[in-house]
Amino acid sequence: MMIPPARLLVLALALGLALPVAPATAADTGVQPFAEQAPPPAPDYDRPESWAARPGAPGAAIAVPPGASPAAGVTDPSGVDVFYVHPTTYRSRERWNQDVADATVNAWTDASVIARQASVFNACCRVFAPRYRQGSSLAFSTMAGDGAKAFDLAYGDVERAFDHYIAHDNGGRPFILAGHSQGAVHLTRLLERRIDGTPLARQLVAAYTIGTNLSEGDFPRTYKTLAVCATPAATHCVIAWNAVMPDADIALFAKAGEARYVQRHGDHPGKTLLCVNPLTFDRGTPAATVDLSQGAVPGEPGQGPLQPLRPHAVSARCDRGYLVVEPAADLGLKPLPGGLMHYHDYGLFYADIRANVTRRIQAFKAGD
Repeated sequence: MMIPPARLLVLALALGLALPVAPATAADTGVQPFAEQAPPPAPDYDRPESWAARPGAPGAAIAVPPGASPAAGVTDPSGVDVFYVHPTTYRSRERWNQDVADATVNAWTDASVIARQASVFNACCRVFAPRYRQGSSLAFSTMAGDGAKAFDLAYGDVERAFDHYIAHDNGGRPFILAGHSQGAVHLTRLLERRIDGTPLARQLVAAYTIGTNLSEGDFPRTYKTLAVCATPAATHCVIAWNAVMPDADIALFAKAGEARYVQRHGDHPGKTLLCVNPLTFDRGTPAATVDLSQGAVPGEPGQGPLQPLRPHAVSARCDRGYLVVEPAADLGLKPLPGGLMHYHDYGLFYADIRANVTRRIQAFKAGD
């Protein structure tokens, strides 16, 4: 069965799937080709304004929803850092990459995802969140053509920001990688290029690459030494999930995930997307009721301050590589077309991730 182009485009926009999505070329969009459009200036990571969050200037990452454990503030309770990469917040259909000096886009980034996602980690760790020349909505719609070039540009910034962090701020400290959607796509590449099989893998507590297209067979076809986090306290490993509503056409979405895997690795076992249930963080327990839900953030991203956490507000189960969620109606969360809960991959499990990070850090220290 062919996946309708409109549905595939929604899925690609949401998950960052590396699939040939129509329209496939700049000519089809009527915009200037990537090679002819001058890129925005590269961010200088020596400059504070090139970071959405860093120690001494946490910005929106200091947010804490009522009911959550307090932020660490100026203290450093764990000696662990988080390098967080934000998802797509630049909706241009004319420009390939964001100018990091765009104050309007930066304000939306801070309100919608730095406060709602990066803040998950502020109870345990110093948070580093670079601004980068993210690929735009235009880039997502042409991933078989110029969009891939825009993503390469964006990834180059992320890699430079990470290298700057390692050279100037890390000092041998353990670190966590975290991101969502486009940000997680860049982190999967960073894991392959900078972490897997290198000494930095020993400093990696875990990588939360949420809302992207990792597959079961990427371990070990893409990552030769890194593994999936199979238990709540596993370390030096990778976590991923993609949330959908029960009425989502999982079979249709699964075909898209499988196509991405076949593109890269061939038609081998392991095509199913990776799903680690964030209510259990246990591969042996892929389903959980609302009783295990520690706290979700109500409301849509960017709509004012974070609302009080709601415990016991969502159930979740892994099904064919997707995390099927049933959130309480009064959380006020809207799915994307097709039943994707992509915007809420973090918010639905805010307190669960927060608690799990602490547990993994404790296990990391006990083991190392």
